[in-house]
Amino acid sequence: MDANSVPQLDPAGRQAYRDFLSSPAHRAFAIAPGGYWSWQADQATADAAADTALQSCRMLVGHDCALYAIDERIVFDTAKWKQQWRPYLSGAEAMRAEVGSELEQRFYDLRFKDGRGRTSSISAQQGKVLILHFWGSWCPSCRTEMPDLVKLQRLLSRTKDVRLVLLQVREDYKKGKDWMKAQGLKLPLYDSGMVSRKDDFFTTTDGSNIKDRDIAPVFPSTYVLDKNGIVVFSHVGTITDWPSYLPLLQDLAEQSGKGVNRPLPNR
Repeated sequence: MDANSVPQLDPAGRQAYRDFLSSPAHRAFAIAPGGYWSWQADQATADAAADTALQSCRMLVGHDCALYAIDERIVFDTAKWKQQWRPYLSGAEAMRAEVGSELEQRFYDLRFKDGRGRTSSISAQQGKVLILHFWGSWCPSCRTEMPDLVKLQRLLSRTKDVRLVLLQVREDYKKGKDWMKAQGLKLPLYDSGMVSRKDDFFTTTDGSNIKDRDIAPVFPSTYVLDKNGIVVFSHVGTITDWPSYLPLLQDLAEQSGKGVNRPLPNR
């Protein structure tokens, strides 16, 4: 029951798992994509520990969680874990969904340009699973994360219907591109339209402006959108082990857009 084997946990999460292992039974440890975790111990039964851990985890992330361990047993279901991001809304329901950046909302239709200067938008990417990543070359945490994103991008080159979109914040597109080139990093950069540290808003296809902090409370921030533009995952700050997200992205690409619903998660 090695803490390093638990998917996507950062050092704090791994320490929490070690604390869990030394706690009295009955106990359960639950996890969610993004390195989120919750655990309960000293419960009357194993089932009670599992239910409480899952409920606590759901309250934390607003999304389904998965059990990793109960008492001395690893109960982690790898196949079910890959399905954590399966879409909750059909295409028709997605069009009626509220616009925003919360889970199950249709993401703002941001306007931007690709590397060749051609105008594009979120809606223009419909039919693709999007990993929407907000970053800046001036941001130390953003820079730290880049090599791991390069690893993911290499894996995505062999994955159908998943696209990584990096949008720079509070700086000129060329500055971010030049920094990437100097570091020898190859990633799909898109131009948000911002040109200086004074710029703090994105523009949508209808001409509206949205404050960057309303989308990304800190930088970096990441959203995963299904093929209908619905938010299925979001994360504020750096992410641990980007390549480990590939199975979830592949399953989402396979299932997204089929128009088959599944029940909404318990809240």
